[in-house]
Amino acid sequence: MNIVDLRSDTVTKPTPEMREAMAHAEVGDDVYGEDPNVNMLQEAAADKMGKEAGLFVPSGTMGNLIAVLVHCQRGDEAIMGDKGHTFSFEAGGISALGGVFPHTLPNQADGTLRIDDILGAIRPDDVHHPVSKLVILENTQNRCGGVVLSKEYSNEVAKLAHHHDMKLHVDGARIFNASVALNINVKEFVKEADSVTFCLSKGLCAPVGSVLCGSREFIGKARRMRKMLGGGMRQAGVLAAAGLVALDSMVDRLAEDHRRASELAQGLGKLTGIHFEMGLPQTNMVFPSLRAEVNGNAAEIVKKLATEGVKVSAVAERRLRLVTHAWVDDAAVQQTLNAFKKVLA
Repeated sequence: MNIVDLRSDTVTKPTPEMREAMAHAEVGDDVYGEDPNVNMLQEAAADKMGKEAGLFVPSGTMGNLIAVLVHCQRGDEAIMGDKGHTFSFEAGGISALGGVFPHTLPNQADGTLRIDDILGAIRPDDVHHPVSKLVILENTQNRCGGVVLSKEYSNEVAKLAHHHDMKLHVDGARIFNASVALNINVKEFVKEADSVTFCLSKGLCAPVGSVLCGSREFIGKARRMRKMLGGGMRQAGVLAAAGLVALDSMVDRLAEDHRRASELAQGLGKLTGIHFEMGLPQTNMVFPSLRAEVNGNAAEIVKKLATEGVKVSAVAERRLRLVTHAWVDDAAVQQTLNAFKKVLA
């Protein structure tokens, strides 16, 4: 049976071109700054983001953690969404390891944080309060439906943060999906941000890694934090070689993932028992909900779909998540629709 894995775009595997590049990668000790492929990847990533420098890290979670540790001191406060990845899916690292207090605000349906909410969350200069140092945005915003935050909104938040002597960090794990969806250069989304991370190992298909970008001074401090956290990877050029291929050849094809996500949603919407209370997909994420007439909850539907060779995630009692990626072709979309039709019958 052919298996269609739609649980996440993290399940992607390196392309043949990536495997070839990895097999022939020239390497050196990156902790000494001597790995040529890592250096090239960091320079290429910084150029893509319009920043001065970049730092290759093992994961987006580590990249976000490092950014917070550089921007904030122990006892400082970071403002972020209650559906944001840093708050919900990074094991409380900023507090456990950095002593940084998360001040959460409700993510709106479009993924944003209300400007008035951010303004209201900024602490006055008072010894009773932690110091507000950082705002974190996620683009695309995963749990709001893989939605895109506009460049205008991001720049407005940056302006607000800077006016109050704060920094803006963008968790851009899927920032290239945002760029492709709106056909806007990725630099425009993070132009005013002080730092940004993006993942190589999701839709871009590299096996491992993310890149954190910012000013040279920021990245100099980030490099020390990476070492402190155990992220010095030595001959990491084997991995960076795949990342270089990803940046060069995998960005534009994200439009195919978006098309297939849209086709999945259109097909699912025709089935009795499915509706889209979170809206139709803007990028590569589909969030169908189960109507009351469907017997069984989302977790039970997941198990039934698995018997048909389709893997999806349950993200709420009656809501599923399907994520398209390079290893989901048109035939896989049709197999998924057939499986849903059979399971819901």
